Amino acid sequence: MAEIVNLRLVKKQAARKAARSKADENAAKFGRSKAERDLEKARADKAARDLASHERAPK
Repeated sequence: MAEIVNLRLVKKQAARKAARSKADENAAKFGRSKAERDLEKARADKAARDLASHERAPK
C-alpha cells in the first residue's frame, strides 16, 4: 500500500526547499562577509581622506 501524504504539506516543503536553494545561490553570488564590507569601507574612507589632504587651500 502507498503511504498517505498530505499534499498541502508536501507543496509547502517543496516551496521552502526551492526558496532555500535560491537564497543560497544569491548568497554565493552577492553576499560578502562583514569583514569584507568593513575592509572596503575603511579603504574608501582612507582614499577620501588622502584625496582631501591633497587639496589646495583657497586663497
